[in-house]
Amino acid sequence: MKVDVLLGLQWGDEGKGKIVDVLTPHYDVITRFQGGPNAGHTLEFNHIKHVLHTIPSGIFRDDKINVIGNGVVIDPCIFKKEIDSLLKLGFDLKKTLFISKKAHLILPTHRLLDAASEAAKGDAKIGSTLKGIGPAYRDKIGRDGLRVGDILLNFEEKYRIRVKQHTDLLSNYYHFDYAAALADYEKAWFEGIETIRQFQLIESETFINNQIKAGKSVIAEGAQGTMLDIDFGSYPFVTSSNTITAGACTGLGIAPNKIGKVYGIFKAYCTRVGSGPFPTELNDATGQKLRDVGHEYGSTTGRPRRCGWLDLVALKYAIMINGVTELIMMKADVLDDFDAISVCTKYKIGGVLTKDFPYELDDSVEPIFESIPGWKKPLTGVTSESDFPEELNNYISYLESQLGVPISIVSVGPDRSQTIVR
Repeated sequence: MKVDVLLGLQWGDEGKGKIVDVLTPHYDVITRFQGGPNAGHTLEFNHIKHVLHTIPSGIFRDDKINVIGNGVVIDPCIFKKEIDSLLKLGFDLKKTLFISKKAHLILPTHRLLDAASEAAKGDAKIGSTLKGIGPAYRDKIGRDGLRVGDILLNFEEKYRIRVKQHTDLLSNYYHFDYAAALADYEKAWFEGIETIRQFQLIESETFINNQIKAGKSVIAEGAQGTMLDIDFGSYPFVTSSNTITAGACTGLGIAPNKIGKVYGIFKAYCTRVGSGPFPTELNDATGQKLRDVGHEYGSTTGRPRRCGWLDLVALKYAIMINGVTELIMMKADVLDDFDAISVCTKYKIGGVLTKDFPYELDDSVEPIFESIPGWKKPLTGVTSESDFPEELNNYISYLESQLGVPISIVSVGPDRSQTIVR
């Protein structure tokens, strides 16, 4: 058996949660391999919207095992809120959700360090969600992090040592007034720790490899998107983890030869949240139309997303470094009312045309577009590929010829049922 990987190919918010939920009937084990609670994986079924931040998106399917891998950073406070909201809906996850002992914890002071760092940057700020994720990963790499397994022995002592390091930094370097906020957040945070204690804390790398040996099917669910990868994204406006396929190996403890299919998810257009370069962004009525029709507001933060046309230069790059075997196109229905759809096929940089993704995106990168006729018909009622308008089929064929990878699924609405397998 192989581990299949499902991840986003753009700047996040591609619709990964919905597709994992659709695919989970075919898998025994659903895993998260990186990222923190800034991820908002939205699933909608039975006319109810569910937003998950840390927990894998397979928890709404019966008899599935869900694993939070070692590459994830967990905020106990947010985790508890997620668990409590799911309990109200009748989902008790204590038998089906497993947490890696090696997953790192986001401390209350990590959130304060995040806020202090962004404030110090001024206009050069990254656009962080201020959830402490970057500082938590920084401590992990600096060998100063606290892990889930630490809560089992001498935890209070370990915690106080780390907090002292952080508060010294907040006082002496950032000159940041932290006392009231820390006292307010710590109570909820320790309640979250007690919630984590109630779950099965495991050596996830051994557990997952044993599942593979037993013939169980496993899918790895990524968070954020390829263009936010710490190494290959639009640095420094990126997240703090490896969001690409390789991250599934390090974030779960599986060997590269255990990777099977790689599902790459992209929107039929492009969005981005926060600061950073975005070559195809539309700061006009068309961009606002995409935002309004697509309900492009962050599921975690509520922030309006920046919107633009599809960028094939970035998309081809993402396909290459992820080894994508199948493409999944989301939100095709958002383009229902456009006479023509633009697609960026190359960049002009310093007067030179290129199809290669550059070292750095900046204002000198000019997108070069091609125009494709729109279908001007509503897709929300479409239930099979045979009902696709000819113009939509043409759009799909055009993208497949440009990208060299088949589009196996097209989403035409937010509900679980509005997912067309080709």
